[in-house]
Amino acid sequence: MTTADPWAPFKWLDASESQAGPLGVIFSVAFFRGLDPSEVVRRFNNGEDSSQELDFEQLNDRMVEFLGKTGGGSGGGHVGVFPAGEWSVAIEPFGWWATDRDVLADLSRGCEVLAITRHDYAEHSLAYAIDSTLVTAHELQGPHNRWGSDPDRLNDYMRELGMVLDSSDNEIDWDAVWNINYNIAVPRAFALAAKVTGVSFTPVMLNQPLLVGPIAYRWPPPGYGTT
Repeated sequence: MTTADPWAPFKWLDASESQAGPLGVIFSVAFFRGLDPSEVVRRFNNGEDSSQELDFEQLNDRMVEFLGKTGGGSGGGHVGVFPAGEWSVAIEPFGWWATDRDVLADLSRGCEVLAITRHDYAEHSLAYAIDSTLVTAHELQGPHNRWGSDPDRLNDYMRELGMVLDSSDNEIDWDAVWNINYNIAVPRAFALAAKVTGVSFTPVMLNQPLLVGPIAYRWPPPGYGTT
């Protein structure tokens, strides 16, 4: 790779635990088109308006306190949101709810949402939804395996980023493809988000005030394990 690689500006999102990146190794970032930050926070909190303007460090403090109480099974418990042009950007430290299929259906009512989760102890994923319909989604390390109502919707952008999308091509060196996907999966997902939304998620964005509120979703969800 060179500095000309389109995912190079997003390598900061791929920091290891030893490198101590600002978002750590488990987080979600979601881009909402057509909603202001206060409405995004309300949707994460099932319609309740209990947001406060805080900075990123204070958001992390709330996440750490929530983890201490819950053990981490329900994510970080809080979301911070800021405006970026016609989009709002939501950050879930130690969270993954934005790419949960059922939650995303709620979050994307009447709007457009592209969400990315990095989870070093599970799966990195991307999901794109419009008005409660999952349009396309994939695990970041396997972009050739997509699902949704229109799984090929973002293919042109994905090809521009060098993603291999045809799993039936026997001439492809799949070991090499897997290694590439493994090494740049997260930065390349944020490069894809920038193409779709026009918003490049940069470290300086963490320096601005965030509208912060609790996340109502918990694990296990209601009815889990029942017949």
